[in-house]
Amino acid sequence: MFPLQASSVDLLAQFMKQARSGRADFTQVVTSPSRAGQTPRAKTSSGRFEFQRPGKFRFDYRKPFVQTLVADGQTLWLHDVDLNQVTARQQSQVLGSTPAALLTAASDLQALKNDFQFTPEPDRDGLHWVRATPQSPDGQIRSVMVGLRAAASGPELAVLDVQDSLGQRSVLTFSGFELNPVLPASTFVFKAPAGVDVIRP
Repeated sequence: MFPLQASSVDLLAQFMKQARSGRADFTQVVTSPSRAGQTPRAKTSSGRFEFQRPGKFRFDYRKPFVQTLVADGQTLWLHDVDLNQVTARQQSQVLGSTPAALLTAASDLQALKNDFQFTPEPDRDGLHWVRATPQSPDGQIRSVMVGLRAAASGPELAVLDVQDSLGQRSVLTFSGFELNPVLPASTFVFKAPAGVDVIRP
């Protein structure tokens, strides 16, 4: 278990060090900024998340629409089944100050301090919280709140609460987190299905 005086930043550092790979179910709620006289609109989706350090992750969205997001270490692939298209971007160009980079790009917290400033936040909802603020004010992300749950095996990732520069909020809640599962290499290999448009912006 954790020493009583361990700050939430220490727990995040411990998670980064311990979690070489991980797997969990997720629910994502995206809330758009409210317009005058309107209530904010929220969209909920859910699926499965897997990652392996350094630099590999996979989101399989299952509801309400099927989408796959795969980072293989070189390329970030987004397959939208309904649109019948795949978007491929160079991973190093799009992942610098994103929540995914926070989880997967580096093997320790120190390596992320060029991109983020980390500050502890008060505990709430039974979780320990860290605020990660991008060092560059020009990026798409304004701040990321990381919620960690104390577990016998070490800290577990529970929540990512992301505010972007346009005022949109995206909250990812993870459940059934597995620490360091053995993930087959094929997990992070993406091949565009036949007949699908591949766009490389």
